[in-house]
Amino acid sequence: MVGAARPIMALVAALTACAASGAESLSVIGACRAGVPNGAYELRGPDGRLRAVGAFASGHKTGTFVFWTEGGARSAVIPYDNDVRSGTVALWYTSARRELARKLEAPFSDNVLHGVLRSYHPNGTPRTECRYEHGQLVAALAWDARGGALPEEQARKLAARDFEADNRALARFDANIRANLPRCE
Repeated sequence: MVGAARPIMALVAALTACAASGAESLSVIGACRAGVPNGAYELRGPDGRLRAVGAFASGHKTGTFVFWTEGGARSAVIPYDNDVRSGTVALWYTSARRELARKLEAPFSDNVLHGVLRSYHPNGTPRTECRYEHGQLVAALAWDARGGALPEEQARKLAARDFEADNRALARFDANIRANLPRCE
């Protein structure tokens, strides 16, 4: 009985540490093959709500991962191929419980921007339309929240700021998955 109690005590200690730190306790549902994540993947909050869903193939993210906030609002859709972004990434502005407006549509190929990126203001009006070729910005248009066009120099500066902010947001989604992989022993 003492040996069987150790894993339970470790789990209780981990959950207590999470609660004490203020970190959200998440549940992982996923399968493994040959010691790495493989197959369907779910990440759920303490209330059972989905926080992320996707799939792994031989330990690599594959297909579309969808992310939700604590309150259940969809916040991101990120397509992967062999652990790299490949396809159109979509982000949303969210409130506690619902999507408010689309925020971003960004085409990726081999983990770099390639194609026309569109971003939107919280009120739904276009914010930027930027063309990227193999990760390089080649053209940028931008508008204020009322629809007024911004000068090209200002559009390029806005595109650069948005690029950094979007990369930080995408890195947080990736880090959340890395921190919550299925236990493959």
